[in-house]
Amino acid sequence: MSAYDRLAELPIEVESYELTGHDREFGSFTRGSTIVHLHGAGQEGIGEDVVYTVLDHIAHRDAGPVHDLSGPSTLGQLCELLGELDLFPTEPEYEASRLYRRWAYESAALDLALRQSRLALWEAVERDPKPLRFVCSTRLSGFDEDSRSTTEPIQKRLAKYPGLRFKLDPENDWDDALIAEIKEVAGVDVLDLKGLYRGTPVDVETDPELYRAAAEAFPDAYLEDPDLNDETEPVLEPHAERITWDAPLHSLADVKERARKAINSKPSRFGSLRELTSVYDHCEREGIAIYGGGQGELGVGRGQVQYLASLFHPDTPNDVAPSGYNDPAVPAGMATSPMDPVPSETGFRWDVRDS
Repeated sequence: MSAYDRLAELPIEVESYELTGHDREFGSFTRGSTIVHLHGAGQEGIGEDVVYTVLDHIAHRDAGPVHDLSGPSTLGQLCELLGELDLFPTEPEYEASRLYRRWAYESAALDLALRQSRLALWEAVERDPKPLRFVCSTRLSGFDEDSRSTTEPIQKRLAKYPGLRFKLDPENDWDDALIAEIKEVAGVDVLDLKGLYRGTPVDVETDPELYRAAAEAFPDAYLEDPDLNDETEPVLEPHAERITWDAPLHSLADVKERARKAINSKPSRFGSLRELTSVYDHCEREGIAIYGGGQGELGVGRGQVQYLASLFHPDTPNDVAPSGYNDPAVPAGMATSPMDPVPSETGFRWDVRDS
């Protein structure tokens, strides 16, 4: 029996739900976060909406709990209902946001069903949580036009956490000297080329020479989301087995079309529990490595992606470091990699601490 089949059979009772805001300011950038709380049979299930557009969060919270979720009697039935509902009171800015919000509700439903059955996720899927290997994803420049890439963000983190490894975004100002300095001071497991982003603060102009220099300098790193065209494909052809995908993966069909040796799996990108677990099953059968990723979660969602990684792909360079690693102050005392598993006694929750 598949993981999804076991989970779908869990009984569930939903009496009501509520939405609470947990937005956070990062300088000029606001990261929206809405926690979905499902209530029933004296228990609460929670999930986090990681839609990027703040106005979409506000519209969601202002509309409030407008859907009747009380009908389904199993988790599988509730997930099917959530797939049929329009969870946006107004049209979202980005179509992918529909998947992100669905995951917020389905992850809350999974948490509730498990807690009502007095089970932990690892027990339900019959997989032991294992120590979680993670990398730190950090930009080497700021977001203003005059900001230049430097190894300072790496050096600050390594000063407190010497064994830390990284996922880095090669940027257009990376020259040979900087690449050499990075190679000297840091272990890099993933290079996120950001080749599929347009109109975002993290856009990178496609540069075949940057691709060549980065790929050659870090011969063991995954090369994530390249912009493949007539100029870049010949450059990356010797490194084709290291190409991985993240941004374009929203379904099992996408994984089957693009996956080579590895993928970056973000649960909220797949939207539904069924789709996510089908990706896990497919990659396990086909020998495709998975490394997990987050989407800037500010609440329970961070622990949930760590929980999934500890069950399904604990030994890969998971981009799910405790959120404190993203703090420019780099607080002391955070968990190091590999991080001991901390599943809650019941439900789909990670005992967060500094997650």
